[in-house]
Amino acid sequence: MESVTGVNQAANSQVASTDVQSDELAEMSRLLDEGFVEFNVGDIISAKVVRIDRDAVMVGVGHKSEISIPISQFMDVNGELAVSPDDNIDVLVERCNRNTGGLALSYSKVLRRKVWDDVMEAYEKATPVKAKILSRIKGGLEVLIGDVKSGLKGFMPLSQIDIRQIPNPEELVGQEIEGLIIKCNRKRENIVLSKRALLEKERNVKKQETLANLEAGQVKEGIVKNILEYGMFVDIGGIDGMLHVSDISWGRIESPAKLFKSGDKVMVKVLSYDPEKEKISLGIKQLTEDPWLTAEQKYPVGTKVTGKVVSLIEYGAFVELEPGIEGMIHVSEMSWTKRIRRASDVLKAGDIVDAVVLKMDLSAKKISLGLKQRQPNPWDGLEDKFPIGTVIEGAVKNVTEFGVFIGIEEGIDGLVHLSDLTWSKKITHPNQLYKKGDVIQAVVLNIDKVKERFSLGVKQLVPDPWSTVPERYPVGGIITGKVTNVKDFGVFVEIEDGVEGLVHVSEVSVQKTNTPVGLFEPGQEIKAKVINISKVDRRIGLSMKRIVEDEERSNIEEYKQSAGAATTIGGLIREEMVSRKKSNK
Repeated sequence: MESVTGVNQAANSQVASTDVQSDELAEMSRLLDEGFVEFNVGDIISAKVVRIDRDAVMVGVGHKSEISIPISQFMDVNGELAVSPDDNIDVLVERCNRNTGGLALSYSKVLRRKVWDDVMEAYEKATPVKAKILSRIKGGLEVLIGDVKSGLKGFMPLSQIDIRQIPNPEELVGQEIEGLIIKCNRKRENIVLSKRALLEKERNVKKQETLANLEAGQVKEGIVKNILEYGMFVDIGGIDGMLHVSDISWGRIESPAKLFKSGDKVMVKVLSYDPEKEKISLGIKQLTEDPWLTAEQKYPVGTKVTGKVVSLIEYGAFVELEPGIEGMIHVSEMSWTKRIRRASDVLKAGDIVDAVVLKMDLSAKKISLGLKQRQPNPWDGLEDKFPIGTVIEGAVKNVTEFGVFIGIEEGIDGLVHLSDLTWSKKITHPNQLYKKGDVIQAVVLNIDKVKERFSLGVKQLVPDPWSTVPERYPVGGIITGKVTNVKDFGVFVEIEDGVEGLVHVSEVSVQKTNTPVGLFEPGQEIKAKVINISKVDRRIGLSMKRIVEDEERSNIEEYKQSAGAATTIGGLIREEMVSRKKSNK
């Protein structure tokens, strides 16, 4: 690696021989000859800064000797002079000539040798070194190991900056760090520094200490390392534990990232620990009491509560009563009068609502709430206001296949079921009689406050024709009616509007027949005899055959009377047979 500091550049170049004044040479020669000092090339000797000139620093060695050293060797990486007059320094003897008295000294090489010695020792012993981040370069960071006077430049790859990925390494420029030297080549002046290696080493030591005493139930301080949608990893001392989102709070949490960030300190409880897999589960909410333990005492059924809407689904809204406790308002409990299909039609997230506790299931941790219960119930007093039998008038609000809804009061509709529309007509759909907006009258049949049902009837406005059918059509009587339908099992006959009878296939003719189909047509007028009536089932049994039988019986009786009272049926038959024989002759 290339060294770019002023100190290193000075160390990489050879120091030129210094021209010494003749009197200096003479003095040095004298000192050397007299043995006051003995110098050898490569020695590191002590010197004192005498003065600082424009291009050189004058240092004193021995008694009064002064040697000039280029000022560039005393400049730090910031380009500032790193020594002052009277400073005691160490210098390296680069050349010593007794014959000429020539002496060349180097300050930068002493510093460089010491730094390299320290770096090599740190590399071999794997001891941490301090460094300063100088700049962001390709593939990593340029660092200065040591101080600004004598530091060596090194390289720290991006993968060695930290245990976790650093998104913006350039933001670290200027920071002081510690790391381990993971690669060192003195000859090539190549140094690779790793902060990650030091962190992993320290982390491993902490990990072993932590695991040695770790057990479920302990409370520890941790540092948030990584945040995910489903939770986050927390370092509790050299090892990460998993904190699931469901264990962060008793209340609802959308995302851990909205509450925490990497580097945050948090108190956690160890929920479980698997020594073999070194798997740790952590919790924060477990540091406080489960609010559901006292929910039954705090929120008994009937309690009025105030909460915040935290979530909406199609059929209801979840309301937070306190952190960790939510109740659900079903759409059916949002209004006394309106038919609400979606909760979002009434509420939105963040709304503050007043409600009433309707039901609590502690085992399932569920509370049912009602919104409408905080308002007067319009169904109260309806039974007194509209007693059964009351005739009301209202507009048709809706027509369905099973009936017609009529407006009673604001938000309250009454239903006329299909079966209560008419006594007489057979209809398949209410729209055959009514349409939306029609104003009609109806009779109150029933009011169910609990189920919120208001039952009405239209046909009840007039008497039930079946109430007098037995008197008007007694058994044995003859009726005249029109065929309405022909089935294999019999013929339906309309006697009057709303009153229909059935001629069973066995009662159609004196001659046995398997089916009346083809013998009759709808609209055909026929006569039949009433043979039975069921007022409860609204059924009348008719017979066409019995009319014929009655006529035959009547003819026989008339014949008997004309032939004499003593004449028997057997005699009449014999006479008839004799008469036929004569006619055949």
